Amino acid sequence: MKFNNQNTVSLLCAGLLFASSLFVSCDAEKSENSGSENAVAELNVSLDMNLQTMESFGASDAWQCNFIGKNWPTDKRNKIADLLFSQGMDADGNPKGIGLSLWRFNLGTGSAEQGDASDITDEWRRTECFTADGVSYNMSKQAGQVWFMKAAKERGVDKLLAFANSAPVYLTQNGKAHATIKEFYNLKEGKMPDLADFWATSLEKLKTEHGLTIDYVSPFNEPQYEWDGSGQEGSPATNANIYSFVNVLSPKLQSKGLDAKIVVGEAGSYESLYKTVSGKESRSNQIDYFFAANSSKNIGGLSNVKKTISGHSYWQAWPLQEMISSRQSAAARIQSVGGVSLWSSEYCVLESPGTAELPGGSGAGRDLGMSLALWTARIISTDIAVGGVTSWQWWTAVSRGDYKDGLIHVDDGASNGAGNADYCKNDGYIRDSKTLWALGNFSFFIKPGMVRVQIPSVDNSTALNDVMVTAYKDATNKKLVIVAVNISKSAKVYKLNLSGGAVTDNKLTPYTTSETLSLKKGTAVDVSGFEIPARSIVTYVGTYK
Repeated sequence: MKFNNQNTVSLLCAGLLFASSLFVSCDAEKSENSGSENAVAELNVSLDMNLQTMESFGASDAWQCNFIGKNWPTDKRNKIADLLFSQGMDADGNPKGIGLSLWRFNLGTGSAEQGDASDITDEWRRTECFTADGVSYNMSKQAGQVWFMKAAKERGVDKLLAFANSAPVYLTQNGKAHATIKEFYNLKEGKMPDLADFWATSLEKLKTEHGLTIDYVSPFNEPQYEWDGSGQEGSPATNANIYSFVNVLSPKLQSKGLDAKIVVGEAGSYESLYKTVSGKESRSNQIDYFFAANSSKNIGGLSNVKKTISGHSYWQAWPLQEMISSRQSAAARIQSVGGVSLWSSEYCVLESPGTAELPGGSGAGRDLGMSLALWTARIISTDIAVGGVTSWQWWTAVSRGDYKDGLIHVDDGASNGAGNADYCKNDGYIRDSKTLWALGNFSFFIKPGMVRVQIPSVDNSTALNDVMVTAYKDATNKKLVIVAVNISKSAKVYKLNLSGGAVTDNKLTPYTTSETLSLKKGTAVDVSGFEIPARSIVTYVGTYK
C-alpha cells in the first residue's frame, strides 16, 4: 500500500517524535472533567485526501466451525452464519449480521485422523485432511468448515482465504502436525513439490466438487514460533523456507488454472515484519526480505503473489505506546518499499493489561460486553489509522471456551464455556457479543474498494482513551462512512466540516454499539452538531455531492 498524500508522512513522523511524551496521559484514564461535555469539536473530513484502499474485514473458522457446521441443528448453524455474514437489514433498518467480506478457512493436516497419537490434546484443535497420501482425496472431510464457506458465499462474502498451521502429517518430518525441530519448517527433505501439489489439488477439488473458489492462499502461520508443544498444530519456518515454497507453489497453482493469490507473512506480531528480531534472525524483517527492491528474495514479481504482507496484532496491543510505535514502524517500512499493502490477519486477546482494561485482566474469561468491544475497536482503529492496514481479521469467529477469543460464543446454558471434547459438540446456546457488533461497525459498512480519507482534525495516535475517528468514501456511489470509537466516559459533540463535497441534506444516519445497543440504527443527525455517546462505537452513514 502506498499512501497518496504527504500529510500521512508528516503525521507519522510527528507521532514518532512526540508519542512518548503523550502516553503518560494515554495509558492512564483521562480526566472526565477535562473540557466541557457540551463543547462542540470540529471534525474536518477531506474527501480529496485519499489514504489506503480498503480490501476486507474477516474472521477464521478455526477450530470450532468444523463440529458446529457438521453436527449442529441447521437452524442454529444458519443463525451463526447470518450473524457473521449477512449483509441484509431487518424491517427497522438494523443490520442482521456484520457482513464480513473475507472468510478464513483452515486447511487441515490430518491430526484429527491420528486421534490421541497426534499429541494435540484438544480434539477440537485437531484438523482433518482431504488426503492421507497425496494420491486419493476425500472431499467429504472438513465438512463443517466447508458448510461455513458455502454459507459465507451464499450471503455475499467477497473473498475466501485458505491458511494452514502445518504441512499435512504424511509430509512432515516427525509425522505430526506440530514441530519437534527448531527454526526450520517441519517438512520431509525434498517434499516441497508434494506439498505444493497438496495445496493445488485441494483448491482445485474445493472448486470442482464444492463450487468454492479460494481467492487467497496463506501457507505459513506465525513462523516465528517453535510450535513444539501439544496445544495446537504449528511449525516454525525460516524466510528462506517460505521463499522456496512460494516459488514452487506459484507455477503449480497456475498449471491448474487457479487464480488464487499467495499471501505471505502471518507474522506472530508486527515487529517481525519491520525489524530483525534477536534469536529469530532468519524469521523476521519480512517486509524487506520479501518485497524490498534490493532483496535477492523479492517475490513481488510473481504474478500470483499478492503484494501484501500480513501480521498479527498480538502482543503489541499493550501498552498503548507500543501499540502505536509498532504500527508506525510497520507503516514506515511498508511505505519505504512501495506498492505493498499491510494486513492485520489475526487477533484475539492474549495480552494481560489488567482489570482496569479488561474483565479478568487478560484473555481468560469470556467477555460479551463493551469492555472487550471497545478494546478491540481501539485496535482496529489503530491498525487502520496508524498502521495503514487494508484488511483486518479476527481470529476464531466462534468459541466454545471461557476465553476472549470469539465473536460468537456457544455454551451449554449452564456455564460460560469448557474445553472437554463433548462440550457443545452437537448443540448448544448461541451468544452474540458486543465485540461481534463492534467489528460490524466497520465490516458491515466499509466494503472492499472503499477509500479511507484524511481527517486532519483528529490524530488517532493520541486519542486512544478519547475518541478515535476514521472516515471512508465510495466515490462511485458517493457514499460516506465515518466510524467513531468513544472510549472515554463522556459523550462528545462534533460538527462535521466536509471538504471536497457536501453531505446530502446535511444528515448522517448513526448505527450504534453500546452497553444497550448492538449496531442499532438511530435517527438521522444533523452534521452541524451530533453526539457520540460515552463508551460507544458509532458508524455514521450518508451520501455526498
